Amino acid sequence: MICALAAAGVGAPAWAQMHGGAASEAAPHGPPVDDQHVWFHAILEQFEYRAHDEGALSWDGQAWLGTDSNRLWLKTEGELQGGSVEGGKHELLYDRPISTYFDLQAGFRFDADSKPGRGWAAIGVQGLAPYFFEVSATAYAGEKGRLAANFEGSFDLLLTQRLILQPTLEFNLYSKRDAARRTGSGLADVETGLRLRYEISRKFAPYAGLSYQRSYGQTRRYDLADGEDPETFVFAAGVRSWF
Repeated sequence: MICALAAAGVGAPAWAQMHGGAASEAAPHGPPVDDQHVWFHAILEQFEYRAHDEGALSWDGQAWLGTDSNRLWLKTEGELQGGSVEGGKHELLYDRPISTYFDLQAGFRFDADSKPGRGWAAIGVQGLAPYFFEVSATAYAGEKGRLAANFEGSFDLLLTQRLILQPTLEFNLYSKRDAARRTGSGLADVETGLRLRYEISRKFAPYAGLSYQRSYGQTRRYDLADGEDPETFVFAAGVRSWF
């Protein structure tokens, strides 16, 4: 066959294009390689005032430093209310891609706020699910045989090129109750939200929204004993930014 093509005046480049055209078009300069340049990215997903009780300032952000294949992640969230920090969770994780859309993350989490601190080993995945849902699911192992799990999901619905509606969902589970931190076993709490932001630029977007928070089981009983509402709707206004 090659001889026949050569006799017909078809050169080696043309023959290679005929028999390996798809591969040539997919990677015309050879197979892709990892970029070893060190990059940094940080995003403050939520920085908002929440209008409930005395009012509270809430934050939820993350940052990473590294290459295409190896990254160090820092995640932090919490709420400042009445001069004390509540729900403070801070994670330091090693991150490595395991597929086109998902990364494996492993490291440590420390709960640091006005309540007694807790340390956890962490392992989970974070990435982009079908239909462009951003999700993360993490399992934790703590002292005294405590186990926990967290799931977060969000979706950006573009109403216009600058006006974006973002529904969110988060819930936490624990294997054992922890009276010091006021959490019960099983499903502890669920928070859903709906935020509408306007992107003045891609890096800066003010928003307003509404979130619904509810606690369950023993966590709910702790809330009632502490005089807190276990089921609340909260109006929020803030900014989302990244660099």
